[in-house]
Amino acid sequence: MSNLTLTRRSVLVSGAAALILPRVALAAPTVLRAEPVVAQILPKGDGKTAMLGLNGTTPGPELRLKQGERLEVRFENHIGSDSALHWHGIRIDNAMDGVPGMTQDPVPDGGHFDYSFVAPDAGTFWYHSHSRSWEQVEQGLYGPLIVEEAAPPKVDHDVTVVIDDWRLQEDGTLMGGFGNRHDFAHAGRMGNFARAVPSRNKVRRGDRLRLRLINTATARVFPVIISGGAGKIVALDGMPLASPRDIKEIVLAPAQRMDLIVDVTDALRFDFPTREEPYELGRIEVEGENPNPIGGDILALPAANVAAPDTPVHDLTLTMQGGAMGGRHTGDDIWALNGHSGLPDTPFASFKRGETARIRLTNDTAFPHGMHLHGHHFFEETEGTLGDLRDTTLLNRNETRDILCVFDNPGKWLLHCHMLEHQASGMKTWVEVV
Repeated sequence: MSNLTLTRRSVLVSGAAALILPRVALAAPTVLRAEPVVAQILPKGDGKTAMLGLNGTTPGPELRLKQGERLEVRFENHIGSDSALHWHGIRIDNAMDGVPGMTQDPVPDGGHFDYSFVAPDAGTFWYHSHSRSWEQVEQGLYGPLIVEEAAPPKVDHDVTVVIDDWRLQEDGTLMGGFGNRHDFAHAGRMGNFARAVPSRNKVRRGDRLRLRLINTATARVFPVIISGGAGKIVALDGMPLASPRDIKEIVLAPAQRMDLIVDVTDALRFDFPTREEPYELGRIEVEGENPNPIGGDILALPAANVAAPDTPVHDLTLTMQGGAMGGRHTGDDIWALNGHSGLPDTPFASFKRGETARIRLTNDTAFPHGMHLHGHHFFEETEGTLGDLRDTTLLNRNETRDILCVFDNPGKWLLHCHMLEHQASGMKTWVEVV
């Protein structure tokens, strides 16, 4: 796992809370306007960064709605090139999935597209560009999407924490070189500056928080150490755990999410472990005492309404190939899946609606890959036992994992590496549900 190469550790701590996630009051429809923005990514007082954003900010505004409600968004594109929005992890109608060339035409500069869908699952999700995503997501076209339970758990504050990294010059300028072959062939575009951006910067000692962690980086796998609170993990990738889990190790691949419920004992710190001292990504300060702490056990969230897998009708294998230090393959780009680079003319697999498939994912490369399936969630399987329900699974080098999925959402769906530089240079395919 690559360590951050950082020279700004001393100034990060004092400025880490300066950037706070914005929220937007939902109307019908909500407008998300993609446009150039200037952001204070480095600590306040240091240089600012010219980026892309939504409604004047990056990350874009946090969208919130209740489970079962309809979200209507008019996406207005003013970035100077084509774009589109993908709603990551939401099991929605295929036409709303936001994949140019597969589910919609790209939205040209000056154009718009109306997204409208019902959110079937409560949980932590996010939205991001799916047009030249290795460049547009890195430049800031993304934001959180939170779907609240009808009866959410009792907490004092519900806090979203976006975790990202950027490749910046000392004056804050975002470095160019998007799409360079070295990044594509290795671990992806790794930033030299990283931070955790919370939606709230102060809480009280004794408060109970719901923390929603989202890794929005294009390539970096983030291990995170949280101090200043005690609690449980309650959901992964928006899907509730059957039983809350002790917080032993937090590792988030690009696009993965984790929900925790914690009781605050001190300032909450989010640290990235390094070979030297931990690198502080950010913190939520403590101010005052909660006179009436909630206390009591942390209970499981309401179970998701996801179909249980049946006996698999299909047993398939998808092998990740290529990259630097990797073996040869028959694809025509840097990376390949089963010997093919990029989207094939015919799907990797076709399923009748409701069929269960087991897919053996094999990482035959020298780098980790976070494999993401659009439009569905799947169970990670270990020795025949169903594990966590996710939409993105992390496979380290030379690792193999079986996933079980009930393909019950009709349409054409991408299956790709969410290290976005790997996706751009070959590691993607698609499935069809009819």
